[in-house]
Amino acid sequence: MDVIGVVGAGQMGNGIAHVAAAAGFKVVLQDVSADALTAALATIGKNLARQVKKERMTQAQADAVLAQIVTTTETAGLSDADLIVEAATENVELKYRIFEGLDAVAKPGAILATNTSSISVTAIAARTSRPDHVVGMHFMNPVPVMKLVELIPGLATSDDVLQTVKSAAEKMGKTTVVSRDIPGFIVNRVLMPYINEAVFAVYEGIASVEDIDTAMKLGTNVPMGPLTLADFIGLDTCLAIMKVLHDGMGGDSKYRPCPLLTKYVEAGWLGKKSGRGFYQY
Repeated sequence: MDVIGVVGAGQMGNGIAHVAAAAGFKVVLQDVSADALTAALATIGKNLARQVKKERMTQAQADAVLAQIVTTTETAGLSDADLIVEAATENVELKYRIFEGLDAVAKPGAILATNTSSISVTAIAARTSRPDHVVGMHFMNPVPVMKLVELIPGLATSDDVLQTVKSAAEKMGKTTVVSRDIPGFIVNRVLMPYINEAVFAVYEGIASVEDIDTAMKLGTNVPMGPLTLADFIGLDTCLAIMKVLHDGMGGDSKYRPCPLLTKYVEAGWLGKKSGRGFYQY
C-alpha cells in the first residue's frame, strides 16, 4: 500500500491525512471546497510546527510530511489510491452518495473505508459494487493524538481487507480493536448514552453544567467531563449518533436523545466549533 486517499478536509479528514503522511504514505486529500483544503493544510502545518517546537521532529521531517500530501477538489483525483478513507459529516445519505461516487472512480482492488462512528458499514458497502472491499475505520478525535482506531467489518468484508487496514492503521501508530457492525460499535455505544445522560441531568436541573463535569472528572478520574467532551465532539454529531442508536435499536428508550440536546442543535449551539454549546468559547 502506497497511496491513501482521504475524503473530507475537516477536523477528522485533516487529522487522518496528517498521520498517514507522517507514516510515510502518499496522501491525496479531497474535498469539494478549495478553501477547506487550504485550511486543512494550514492546520496540519501548525500541528507539525508544534511538534518541531517540542523537538519531537526536525523541521526537515515536518517539511517531508507536508510534501507527502496533495489536494484535489475532484473525486477522480483519488483514482490511484490503494485505500480511500471517507471522513465526511455523519449523515447517512451523504455517505451513500460519496461511496457510490468513490466506487465509480477507485481502481480495481482499492479498499474503501468509512470513518463513520455509528452508521451501518454493511449498508454503506451495499451502495458499491465491491462490498467485500468496504470496511469501517473509525479514528478518534483529535486523530494525531488519540491512539485508537475501531475496525468494523461489514457483512461482506473480506478477512484480507480487514487485515490490510489493520496493518495500515498500525503503521500510523494506532492500536486497533474490532467491533461487530452494530449501531455505535464499541466506543459510541458506551460513550454517547453517557453524554446523553449528562445532558438529561442538566435538563432535569440535577446540577449545573460545571458541577456535573467536575463530579465526573474527580469522581471517575476521566480527563474531561461529559459536557465538555460533548462540546469538543460537536453537539450535532452527538445528536446524530444518538438518533442512529435510537433507530438502530428499535426505538429503545434508553437511546432517546435528550430534548435539550435537540434544542441546542436547533439553536446552532454546536459546541466549540460554533463558539457556544454547554460552555461559551
